[in-house]
Amino acid sequence: MSDPSHDHPPLSTEAPPDCPRCQKPLPLCICDSVTPIASRLSLLILQHPQEQDRALGTARLAAQHFKTAVVKVGLSWPSLAKALGRPVADPARWAILYLGSAKAADLDPESEVLALTRKGEVAENQRAILKAIEGVVLLDGTWSQAKALWWRNPWMLKCQRVILGPRQPSRYGRLRREPRRDGLSTIEAAGLLMAALERRPEIAEALDASFERMLARYREVEKAQPELTPRPRPRAKPDRRARIRRF
Repeated sequence: MSDPSHDHPPLSTEAPPDCPRCQKPLPLCICDSVTPIASRLSLLILQHPQEQDRALGTARLAAQHFKTAVVKVGLSWPSLAKALGRPVADPARWAILYLGSAKAADLDPESEVLALTRKGEVAENQRAILKAIEGVVLLDGTWSQAKALWWRNPWMLKCQRVILGPRQPSRYGRLRREPRRDGLSTIEAAGLLMAALERRPEIAEALDASFERMLARYREVEKAQPELTPRPRPRAKPDRRARIRRF
């Protein structure tokens, strides 16, 4: 009689290796479908070190679409030039996407990209400001992590702050709920902002298509290897009710 233990090979319990480019487990990787785009604008993505959503994160996938894009992980840098790794002639010609409490729908519902003043008001001469932009800075992380990056890097105030007013909500859908309708994934934000500033809608189309492929791959792997596709924990909404002190 044959040994039953030899009838079937033992199942491997080793985790699959990660892709060196997107840093996702290989079953989730779609890097081979990305073709870099030649763009006029530079792209810098600053990722909070506690952003751990590898399965659904899009920062490194977004960067692969641009030949000169840079991704840095950390909390603070002395200047834009230090974060970027090269000299910057004028930080004011760099747009930094930081929503904060501002909402484009309240300020100018017709615009998908809005330049703001340091007071969070709509800047004058929108067309001239946006036309002069030479590079884009994106903050990758949760809302609280993006806020931490914003406050820990005073040099960001030298950049031109912009916000987005997307026509459609994020394609994440139920996979990862955003606390605000105008909250987008990093790859969606990069596509919308770069396309608008360069007046090249094909940029957004390319990045959105990659995001759709990434989400489709995620759903496929989720059925076969759920251990590789953990769902992010729901983000708790802040309790704005006044606390009652007991004496």
